[in-house]
Amino acid sequence: MEYLEFELPIKELEDQLDKCQVIGEESDVDVTETCKQIEKKLVATKKEIYKNLTPWQRVQMSRHPNRPYTLDYIKALCGDSFLELHGDRSFKDDKAMIGGLGKIGDQSYMIIGQQKGYNTKTRQYRNFGMANPEGYRKALRLMKSAEKFGIPVITLLDTPGAYPGLEAEERGQGEAIARNILEMTRLKVPIITIVIGEGASGGALGIGVGDKVLMLENTWYSVISPESCSSILWRSWEFKEQAADALKLTATDMKKMKIVDEIIKEPLGGAHSDRDKTFSAVKAAIEKSYEEFKNLSPKDLVAKRMDKYSQMGVFKG
Repeated sequence: MEYLEFELPIKELEDQLDKCQVIGEESDVDVTETCKQIEKKLVATKKEIYKNLTPWQRVQMSRHPNRPYTLDYIKALCGDSFLELHGDRSFKDDKAMIGGLGKIGDQSYMIIGQQKGYNTKTRQYRNFGMANPEGYRKALRLMKSAEKFGIPVITLLDTPGAYPGLEAEERGQGEAIARNILEMTRLKVPIITIVIGEGASGGALGIGVGDKVLMLENTWYSVISPESCSSILWRSWEFKEQAADALKLTATDMKKMKIVDEIIKEPLGGAHSDRDKTFSAVKAAIEKSYEEFKNLSPKDLVAKRMDKYSQMGVFKG
C-alpha cells in the first residue's frame, strides 16, 4: 500500500497496530485493549483526514497509484463478457483508449475509457493515459457502431490530457476531439459518462459528452491541471495548491455549477481502499442512470442532451 503525504498519520497508526498484533502473537502479553484503542484512533484519524480534503489533496487522491483504472472497472462490472475492439480503421490502435462491448447485468453496453498503466512498462505502453487522435477516432467508430445497433454507451474518464506531441497535432488532435464532441451531442443512444480519475481538459471532453455525467468523490474535472495553471500564472509549479483552489475542479464544485449531475460516494480512504465497494457503487449508478433514459425516443434523448448543455454557463445580467 502506498501513502500520500497527508496520509502519513494513518500509516503511523497502521504500523503501530501491526506491531501491537505481532507482540500479541509472539508473547503472552494481552494486547487486545491496546489494539482496540489504536483501531479506534485509526478510524477517527481517517474520518478527520478524509472529511476535510483540500482540492489539491483530492487531485492527489485521483492520481493515487493504487486507484482502480478503466480496465479494473470493466473486469469488475462485465466479468468475462467484455470483448475489446481495436483500431480506428485509418491509422492504428491507440493503447491509451480502451473500447469494447460488455454486459452489466442483462444489458449490453459499449464501454470506452482511457487506461493508465500501473508500472513503468505499462505506463509507456498506455502512453500514461494520453490518447492520440486515433484513440478519439476509435472511440467515435465504436460509438457509431453502438448507435447502429441501439446499444447504450458508457465512457470512463481518466486522463492527464490528450497527447500534446507533434505527431498528434499533425494527425489532427484538435479536429478529432471537436468531431467527437459534435457527434456525441447528437448520438441517438444513451451516453453515461463517469469521471473515475483525472478529467483533464479536452482530453477528457473528447469522450465526455453524456446524458448523465457522474463523478467519483475524489476526482477532478477542469480545463487545465493545477500544475500547468500554476506554471502559466506564476511561472512556477510552487503554487499548485492555490491553483487547485481557484480552478474549482472538485466534484462538489462541478455539481454546484451543474456541469456534472451526480457524485458517486467513495469508501473512506478513497476508491482504492475498498475496490469492491467502489465497483458496486459505480454499477448501481450506471443501472440507475440507464433506467432514466432507456425509454426515451432517440429524438427526445438528443433534444434533452442538447438542452442540458445549452443551459451550462447561463447567467443573469
